[in-house]
Amino acid sequence: MIYNFDRFVVRASASSSGGKRAQARTTNLFVPDIMSIYKACDIRGKYGNELSEHTAYQLGKAVGTLLPCKRVVVGGDVRTSTPFLKEQLIRGLMETGCEVVDIGIVPTPVLYFARHHLCINGGVMVTASHNPAEYNGFKITLTEWPITLAEMAQIQVTVESEQFALAGGGTSRTHNVLSDYENFIESKLTEMKGDSASIITKPLKIVIDCGNGCYSRIAPAIFRKQGYQVLELFCEEDGRFPYRNPNPAVAKHLTELCRTVVEKQADLGVAFDGDGDRVVFVDAQGQVIENDKMIALFVGYLLPTHPGAKIVYDIKCSGLIRDQIRKHGGQPLMEKSGHAYIKTRLFKEQAIFGGEISGHFFFQAIHGDDGLFAALLLSNLLRESGRSLHDMAAALPHYYITPDIRIPYQQPDAPDLLEHLAAQLEQTEGCEVSRLDGVRVEFAYGWGLIRTSVTEPLLTFRFEADSLQHLDLVKNQFLAPAPKLKFLVDAVWQEHHLPSRRCRNENAT
Repeated sequence: MIYNFDRFVVRASASSSGGKRAQARTTNLFVPDIMSIYKACDIRGKYGNELSEHTAYQLGKAVGTLLPCKRVVVGGDVRTSTPFLKEQLIRGLMETGCEVVDIGIVPTPVLYFARHHLCINGGVMVTASHNPAEYNGFKITLTEWPITLAEMAQIQVTVESEQFALAGGGTSRTHNVLSDYENFIESKLTEMKGDSASIITKPLKIVIDCGNGCYSRIAPAIFRKQGYQVLELFCEEDGRFPYRNPNPAVAKHLTELCRTVVEKQADLGVAFDGDGDRVVFVDAQGQVIENDKMIALFVGYLLPTHPGAKIVYDIKCSGLIRDQIRKHGGQPLMEKSGHAYIKTRLFKEQAIFGGEISGHFFFQAIHGDDGLFAALLLSNLLRESGRSLHDMAAALPHYYITPDIRIPYQQPDAPDLLEHLAAQLEQTEGCEVSRLDGVRVEFAYGWGLIRTSVTEPLLTFRFEADSLQHLDLVKNQFLAPAPKLKFLVDAVWQEHHLPSRRCRNENAT
């Protein structure tokens, strides 16, 4: 069943003649079936259950059929299922006449680099990103732009209709781009270094937690080349992820990193996700720094050398981001959550930086998101400023924000509830309503957001205000037109808006 909360869906029909490209007629938005492996920005599912080698083979033929240019870069993460899926993916690509460049087992940002470095638009990364070990999937680009909803729909239709353009004559060759990638990253860091000399007399000590993922060999080596003292944690490639979940955005997954930073008196902790495109930071006190604050720190670092530049951030971010962008003379651009949406907006607007609360940090200088580059840039900031991450984060203005409040919801009236809520609040004085992604409403003292998940039968809420008292007021005013939704949120409210969840800065003005 398709939970079509946005009321738009791709309607696609395959060509009836064999060997021709499947055609898709789109009407605004493709909303994936929450039970499908086809998500908004990638393909993902449990290996051996929801996807298999046959899935990879069929997908290879579909991607090869749809590629405007029959050249494609293929990489894979460290998961135990990746070699089997990657082999069949390449087989399918070759059967449609593609020239495949296999760059081996690499982080996802290395695949992004390889596409630009080799001047090849097509790319497929075999990865399930931050999902547990039993999952796998595919991140795909067909053109120079990130994948669109319509393109994902075309891929699904082509696979299901089996209307492949089987041309044969494809080739596959291996190509090692890691040394070129490392040189590229180091050159971009040199370009972006500030003019101020470091006032730190000893090298920063950094604990790097790769979670047994794709950056296990690469990240510690590059940090050492940059002059940092490195302590490695879970830096052996192991696709079973035996020591921690590959998602670093969940604080409980970083318990060992936090403990090690304090025990070893390190200056910084860095944790990557499974495929390396996301990163989370821990300060010297062993505290995980919220990604809202990390985005704000990058904004303050980059905008002084790029006056008036545009910054993209996702709709779930704290108002801190917008305010800091304006404070430093930049132009704030809010976008839908999802790495493909943020990256596309970054390119279209020629923005210098983009941030997503999940831990994606996007840089125009490197053509996308890269957890390692973000970590190196932050380390440069700490080294140049002589300040600690703890002090820099604490100096930011004070906001009270809830985490995502995720409430299971499988009833079919979700679209009507959101529509009613938006319509009523649009008629309410003092409310600024956005339907960019779900319903987000700005009030004088904060904002509320409700979104529907395209991967799970969930409603996600988030609230922010300038005080704890106003946080309750925002929640009540936001949900007043929808008593059913208010009842759901009130039932779990106390466990989600505790003072410990706020953006802590008691002395900020």
